[in-house]
Amino acid sequence: MGRVRLGATTPSIAFVLVLAALGCSRPLATLEAAGGPLILERSEIQSSSSRSQRIVAIAKKHLGTPYMWGGSSPAGFDCSGFVMYVYALVGVSLPHNAAEQYQHGVLVTRERLEPGDVVFFDGLRHDGIYIGGGRFIHARRSGGGVIISGLGESWYRTRWVGGRRL
Repeated sequence: MGRVRLGATTPSIAFVLVLAALGCSRPLATLEAAGGPLILERSEIQSSSSRSQRIVAIAKKHLGTPYMWGGSSPAGFDCSGFVMYVYALVGVSLPHNAAEQYQHGVLVTRERLEPGDVVFFDGLRHDGIYIGGGRFIHARRSGGGVIISGLGESWYRTRWVGGRRL
């Protein structure tokens, strides 16, 4: 298996923190000493990508599921119940509340969003899962339950709070 070797001039601690936030499946790296080289397996770098793909695929399987206030199952979802359910299927435990979910993970700017990131709106009263291309999937009370919307749509653009990478 290929290895990636990052030298002492690389911002290795920041790199480790980013990868840790992405949820790699086993310990990320070995720091030999402060400033020593960081060695990662390629599979460790790619695991965050495959996890993101799984999150998006799981979320898309539920397109059209009806909205249900307090819902957190395929019988019906509210926004935070949908995010909680999808992430639970990849081993991440989240509370059933958008504002509390915002306390998890690492802050991500709108420009740095990646598929699988959680996006938040309306004073932390609404959230969904970013799927790429400026779009996200979420459970919306009006509009048919689990749907895909665009971050550029007026309501979401003007009520943007932030994104989190779990």
